[in-house]
Parts: sequence; C-alpha cells; structure tokens
Amino acid sequence: MITAIREVRRAKGLTLDEVAQRCSPPTTAQTIGRLETGTRTVSVAWLNRIAAALDVAPADLVTLPDRATLPVAAMLDAEGTHAPRQALTLVPPQPGPGGVAITVTGSVADYRTGDQIWCDLRPPSTFGQALNRDVLVPVPAGRFLFARLIGIDGE
Repeated sequence: MITAIREVRRAKGLTLDEVAQRCSPPTTAQTIGRLETGTRTVSVAWLNRIAAALDVAPADLVTLPDRATLPVAAMLDAEGTHAPRQALTLVPPQPGPGGVAITVTGSVADYRTGDQIWCDLRPPSTFGQALNRDVLVPVPAGRFLFARLIGIDGE
C-alpha cells in the first residue's frame, strides 16, 4: 500500500518524533519513519493511530492510483499569498473540475499552518455566489490576492 504519511506530516510541519509522541499510545520516531518509507507494513490500526496523531482522516493517508489531485496554486502565510516554488499537488476530499488548492505555510487569520484550502474556479457570471467567501485572485508576476469577497450596497 502506498501511503502519503510523509507528505501529510511535512504539510503539517511536524517531525517524526512529534508524530510518534502524538500517537496513542506513543511510539518511536524510527517506527513512524519505517511506516512512511514502506520498510514496515502499514496496517489499518497504524493508519488510524497516525491519522489521529496528524488530525486527518485515515483515507487522507492512503494514495490510490485513481484518486484525483489538485495543483497547489498558492501558498498562504503571514506575509501574503504567493506561488509555490515547486510544483505541488494535494488530494482533496472530492475535487471539482478545474479546482486548485492553497496550502497554509504560516498561520494567518482563521487559517493555521498545515491547513489546506480547496478552491473552485468560477466564471464571472457566478461571482455573486462567492460573496462572503474567501477567494483567490491571480495578479501579475505570479502573485495572488487572497481575501474575503464582500458586497457593498449601492456600488
């Protein structure tokens, strides 16, 4: 079984030891490393323990060949929103056609490091449906604007 334990752990900004200590009962960093690399067989029980330690669903730790991924369009941190330095993908709960993802690399506003934000692409005719929601808007030079879209009466 191919797992995404390492990818999820890194996205959450955790070390092997931190994940090992969060497991119930705690285990060793070496064991977590072996489970990540496939040196040790990952059982359903281990998937459940590690998923609880990472605060994700066990299914998020399993990589299936037919499972759709979304490209990461932006990284969000306290300094703003910017394009990733390398191509990244995330496995969303249920991807929509043309969707993209944002990874939160530094806590900002309601978002915490390790959060994943799923974005649906919308044509201009449906922008009104995005009112009072967070939106990602591309701007020149590979930058992005990430903010809440609000409507002002009379304008």
